[in-house]
This record gives sequence, structure tokens and C-alpha cells, in this order.
Amino acid sequence: MRGLFGLAAASVAAFITGSLARPLVVRPGGVDDVVITELNSINSTSKVEAAVANNPLQLEIVNNFGNNQMYLYVTGRDSNGVACMVGADGNLFYPDAGGSTTPVPITGDIKTSLGGMGSTTTFTVPDFLISSRIWVSEGELQFFTSVDPNNGMTAIVEPSVANSQDPSASIKWGFVEFNWENGTIFANITYVDWVGIAMGMALTLGNGETQTVKGLVASGVQKLCDDLNAQNAVDGAGWDKLCVRNEAGEAIRVLSPNLYLDIDPNWQSEYYNAYIDEVWSKYANEDLIINTQSDAGNVACRVTDDQLMCANDNRGYPKPIIKDIYGCNSGPFAIIESDNSVHRAVVPRLCAAFHRTTLLLDGGNTQPSLSADSYYTSDPTSHYSRIVHVYEEDNIGYAFSYDDINPEGENASGTVAGDGPTLLKVTVGGWS
Repeated sequence: MRGLFGLAAASVAAFITGSLARPLVVRPGGVDDVVITELNSINSTSKVEAAVANNPLQLEIVNNFGNNQMYLYVTGRDSNGVACMVGADGNLFYPDAGGSTTPVPITGDIKTSLGGMGSTTTFTVPDFLISSRIWVSEGELQFFTSVDPNNGMTAIVEPSVANSQDPSASIKWGFVEFNWENGTIFANITYVDWVGIAMGMALTLGNGETQTVKGLVASGVQKLCDDLNAQNAVDGAGWDKLCVRNEAGEAIRVLSPNLYLDIDPNWQSEYYNAYIDEVWSKYANEDLIINTQSDAGNVACRVTDDQLMCANDNRGYPKPIIKDIYGCNSGPFAIIESDNSVHRAVVPRLCAAFHRTTLLLDGGNTQPSLSADSYYTSDPTSHYSRIVHVYEEDNIGYAFSYDDINPEGENASGTVAGDGPTLLKVTVGGWS
């Protein structure tokens, strides 16, 4: 399961440059001053339609962040797949792009003010929503809407963490993802692309069961930046560049390596090279066993003609590059429609092993088999993922796309799920 649902949105930058974000992990981009002026000149109208109120989901938002004004936003798609938000009045709000394929600002009452430090704000999501996010920000966020020229459907363009020209770039925010459909909810906390305001959650189901993911500790962003700076002082690998600061020099978020590589493709360009070569050399002479944790059982793999070939797999795996290792969805780790079940099982387990640098450890010839205390213990490795897990209250929450790949009985994915939810509690700024 990937850490992000991938909302049905394309970035402002994509419309300007013609390059779309990669599948599943949607990274909406921002706009520069010229484009903002152009967008504001377009008459954007929105309509509010009353939602069917027979499937309410109760939310509690606990503000542990501070006394500056905090806002709540909810984005997603309704049961018919139509992009929408939940307005402050508790009804579904359907942005109207006015037929424009160029993103226009969403206007309307789409934000809910939260109380001050220590307060709890109750909120109701009136009907089923899929591919959804609960956003909390210190200050107002700007969302855009447009018509997708490929299918004619309206899309929501979300704030970008990677584009310094985005109108929300200087705002602190965080979100919880959820999919709530036909009475079943799945929610998760993810740091696959970035870390923002610390968010935690507790789900209560109709049978009385409560599931909890506490999220990052208070001041998690600053703690991550401090540790990334310290790691950079050790190896000079540029970890400090992942920390994003506002004009006052205050740390407001941390970007993941796979997202930062979109900004600077040359960053850490040779960081994994020697390790990759050593892995290829080792498994040219012995089998790498992939425990598919499925009916396929253990699959033997070996490097042949510079590709890792696995038994009963429909195709081999060339050497990855750093972008492949951090993102887990490109190069040898891209999954295509024709791939068989063995290939689809090998990809996440092989990428997780590279990402956590466990392939050369004792016992690393079977993946997954090593416990979490062996992850990130050998350089080169993703010190971003390592440090994220250090500052998680309960050591769970996606730090990369396949953080749910673990030996049987272990779970680091940071998910809550079940039927008949009665309450989803979200904490902001540290667990309580």
C-alpha cells in the first residue's frame, strides 16, 4: 500500500509546463506572480450542493500546536468520483472551474476556524469521501480548481510543498489521508513526500474498538532539521537541504529525498552507486530470496547479464539509480499492467531492502526477514526515513512508499481502518 492515495488533481505547474506529476504521488505545484494575476482575472464561480446526510463521519480536531489562527480543510471525491470539499457549513462543496483548463482559485467558505491551544473542534463529514485529506494549517491555504482536458472532470489543485512560488509556500500545514466508502474507513499518516505540522489520529469503530497512531512528537519539524543538519556534518551528503525555512529562518517543513530530487536531480547523484554495485556483485554468486508473503512463497533471485532475475517473474530488474531507491516507483521498481503476481510482490520488497540498506547485512539474503532495529544501520541509507521514525511517538507512519513491507507481525505503516467508524480524532502539533 503506498503512503499517498494520489488525489485526482494536477498541478498548476503541470498546466504551465506541460509536464504532469508522476502517477499515485500527486505533487501539485504553485504559480508565480504573473500567473496569479492571470488566474485572479478569471471569474471563478462555485456552487454548494446539499449532501446526502445519511453517512456522517464525526471528526474531532485537537489543537496542540499554538494560539495562532489554525484552519481546517477537507478535500476528496464524493461517491460518484466528483472532486469536492467539505464547506464550513458541513455540506459538500463542489468547486466550479467555469470550464477553464487553467487552474483558477477556489472561492467560497471552504475553511473552518479551529479554537486556540488545547481546544477541541468538532466537525462532520456528511457523506462518503474517497481519496480524501484532512488539512490543518496555521494561516489560510489556497486551493485551485480546473477541468481535466482528458476526461472533462473538475479537479482540485492542492498546495505544493516543493514549489517556492506556490501561494501557500510559507504556510505551515499537515494532513491526514482517509478513504471512507460504503461504511468502511482507511486512514493513514504519511511522510512519503514531506513532513509538516505533527498530526496524530485515533479511530473509534462501532464495536468500541479504538486504533491509535500518535504521529510525530511536538516540534517534530525542528527536531528533524536539527538531526539532518547533524547527519550532513558527518557525511556531507546534503541532508540539510531537505529542511525548508520561511523568510524568518524558521523551519516549516522537511522534504523527503524523492521529492527533493524533483527540485535538484543532481542531489546525491553518486550516493548509492558503490552499494548498488556491491549488491549486484554479491547476488551474482548467491541467491537473494524474496519472501513474497503470498501464495508464491519464497522466490529465488540472482543477477544474470547485469539484471536481477527472479524465478517465475515475467521480467528482470536492472540496476536502480538513487531516484528509484528513494521513490520506489521508477526504473526497476515501476510496475506495469502486464506484470504478473510475482513481479508485483518482488518490487516492494526489493525496493524496501534497498531503501533501508539491509541487503548486505547478515541475514539480508532473505527479504523481508530482518527486524526494524536493523533498518538504516548501514550507510548509504535514507537518513530521512531513519530520523522520521526516531521522532514518531509510536514508531509508525509511512516514511517511504513501502514502509508497510515488514516481516510478519510488524507494521510501520501508520494506518487505522475498519467498518462503521463513529469518531476519527485528529491531533495537531503533538499527541494528547
